[in-house]
Amino acid sequence: MKHILIVDDNKANLTAAKAALADLYKTTAVISGAQTFKFLEKNIPDLILLDINMPEMDGFEVLEKIKADSNCCNIPVIFLTADSDAETESKCLEAGALDFIAKPFVPAVMRSRIGRILEVEELRKSLADRLEQKIQEVSDIKSKSFQDALTGLWNRAYTEEKVGEMLKNGTKGALFMMDMDNFKAINDNYGHIAGDNTLKKFGETLCKFAGENDVVCRIGGDEFMTFVAGSNSKGALGNHANDIISEMCCYLEECKFETNSSVSVGIAQFPEDGTDFKSLYNAADKALYYVKQNGKNSYHFFSDQNEVEKSRASQLVDINYLREIMKRNDPGKGSYVVDYDNFHHVFNFVRRLVERSNRDVHTVLFTLNSDEAPNAELSEIEMAVELLEKAIFTSLRRVDVSTRYSSRQVIVILLDANVEGGSIVANRILSCFGKLYTGKLKFDYDIVKMEGAELPKNLVPQQT
Repeated sequence: MKHILIVDDNKANLTAAKAALADLYKTTAVISGAQTFKFLEKNIPDLILLDINMPEMDGFEVLEKIKADSNCCNIPVIFLTADSDAETESKCLEAGALDFIAKPFVPAVMRSRIGRILEVEELRKSLADRLEQKIQEVSDIKSKSFQDALTGLWNRAYTEEKVGEMLKNGTKGALFMMDMDNFKAINDNYGHIAGDNTLKKFGETLCKFAGENDVVCRIGGDEFMTFVAGSNSKGALGNHANDIISEMCCYLEECKFETNSSVSVGIAQFPEDGTDFKSLYNAADKALYYVKQNGKNSYHFFSDQNEVEKSRASQLVDINYLREIMKRNDPGKGSYVVDYDNFHHVFNFVRRLVERSNRDVHTVLFTLNSDEAPNAELSEIEMAVELLEKAIFTSLRRVDVSTRYSSRQVIVILLDANVEGGSIVANRILSCFGKLYTGKLKFDYDIVKMEGAELPKNLVPQQT
């Protein structure tokens, strides 16, 4: 049954109203405005019948307070009044009442008017519920359109909009650009499910270390971004980056991925490194690129790079001075040894030379013999590979390049060497290795020519 609150200081009116409504509604009667609000503290009736002329607080004052209360403002109110003139009716409606009933009231008329108002109220509630439902549905759709399907993080479009607004409002912070190093190897070697789980873990890690006002985003693929809000020192931001890198490093170790995967982070600060999202994004991207080109598995501030560049710009040098600086770290003998992260730059540079001049270049891959390796201690394997690297360094020319690919393989690029010459060099390396190493482990090698692009016919040398 619908619940109706009747407010009237005349007890005879209350009794008559309750008697008229008892068969259709649950009723509660109070005699003052004070009692009305005490009742409303714990109860929300479906409708209020409110007398206008009451001592201490009249009906208009009671209605004004009801409309000001967010918990009660939607309760429909019908005034009870002995005045039935047009002015009173207008004043009632302007105050917010939906109707008024003249006293002395006729029970049938009272029930009819109350029934009509409650019917309208039911329709209003139904429409309000449907509208709220539709608004929520639209909100959910919009929210999903701004979220990454795999990780549940915000996507690039939302992040650009949200962070852009924060920057316009003067919110200080730092933009972290991050990606997984050698992530493709996880997909290729362990499958896309393992890759997806790694990306999810990356997202969870970013959320774990994110603050309440931070914005965490997956840009796409293995690229992520976080706007760390607040005036944080470089030390605090560096610790934040280290926490992310360390957490992911532990995860990758637990998964036993043999892919040399890690996390690289580039950091740009607002407003020092950029005054809007685009400039801040570009600065963080450049900082990330610096990390990728200098060993990966670390973080770098764009401002640090800027300071180095400013320092260089402040002192112009001539080409002879620059040449001296460049060659200081060259030992001057043996093969040119680089780490694997930078080896692909050298490889592609040599490949371009081959395409340009069709030079004879061969690549040799030394691999630990699989017959002995399974039973060998890791320390024994490491010693053997180190001695092989030493043999390579001492056996090759200064123009040849080498790098360790893994704990069991070493790659060598031989310039201006044909297959026969390459095999001679490879055997010389193994012979030198045999003099340095007296254990049971052995290395095999494969040799392949680095192919250049086919020359256009008009550039092929003609016999004369």
